[in-house]
Amino acid sequence: MRIQQLGRAGPQVSALALGSMGMSDWYGPADEAESIATIHAAIDAGINLLDTGDFYGMGHNEMLLGRALEGRRDRVLLSVKFGAMRAPSGAFIGVDGRPQAVKNFAAYSLRRLRTGHIDIYRLTRLDPGVPIEDTVGAIADLIQGGYVRFVGLSEAGAATVRRAHAVHPICDLQIEYSLVSRGIEKAILPAVRELGIAVTAYGVLSRGLLTGSQPGERNDIRARLPRFTGTNYQQNRQWIGSLTRLAAEQGTTPAQLAIAWVLSKGSGIVPVIGARTRTQLADSLGALDLTLSAADVARLEEICDAGRVAGARYDAAQMKMLDSER
Repeated sequence: MRIQQLGRAGPQVSALALGSMGMSDWYGPADEAESIATIHAAIDAGINLLDTGDFYGMGHNEMLLGRALEGRRDRVLLSVKFGAMRAPSGAFIGVDGRPQAVKNFAAYSLRRLRTGHIDIYRLTRLDPGVPIEDTVGAIADLIQGGYVRFVGLSEAGAATVRRAHAVHPICDLQIEYSLVSRGIEKAILPAVRELGIAVTAYGVLSRGLLTGSQPGERNDIRARLPRFTGTNYQQNRQWIGSLTRLAAEQGTTPAQLAIAWVLSKGSGIVPVIGARTRTQLADSLGALDLTLSAADVARLEEICDAGRVAGARYDAAQMKMLDSER
């Protein structure tokens, strides 16, 4: 496993990170035993950065990780998102970035994760009612108390990144980045590179769109996402077929090509792979063995031209919540 520093202010991390959201939420039922086996397999493969959120399954994901990491906590770094509030129905009802809320969220996460500290702590979405300086300042207080080690950001725009970084060094920005979601290249990516901040890129497979995965029938949020619905999905399937054929010609898989493309964009970018099973994990790890030529990259970008992709990455209400899209 290749190792690199996560930005100038961060720890040493593996070339790939494991995202565990799908083990608790949004993609239909998951097998807990298989989830834990997948976490163990990722650690054994050298992945040391695990990403979660306190609102994934309303705490379920953190408790799952807490059990999975028994006897293995010293081998991993835990990246935790906080701030999203949910109703008993599961509906999202806002974001809370107040300093007192930050510390409250952290207290519960530490207990659920069965750990004495969180390695990287980040607000999941900007709270429009709270200056980012106040939220980051509260995380800095947690660092002083020994409860957190590093500050991260999530889906923040360039101006917000600069304001946050002025309060306390930011190690990484977690944000969606893939062959079909390249908006960060205009302003956000140049800004974080200037500041020495890494990118932990989620959605590298565009929630399975790039692999031809289709939404399930039960509790699969993709059935409501623009790229997977109606005529958008029918249009997207046309270029997805071209990607599948290219992968077959090269003796690889669409997932490996998509991950390898993100890896080709610079050492400061760490793809977060959302594998729920050991089979998916093994497929994703295969991307580390691929070296894309300039011609390969150009061909992939031609097939997956963002201008051909029908539908936004989230629905209209969620897009309005993204500071990164302003």
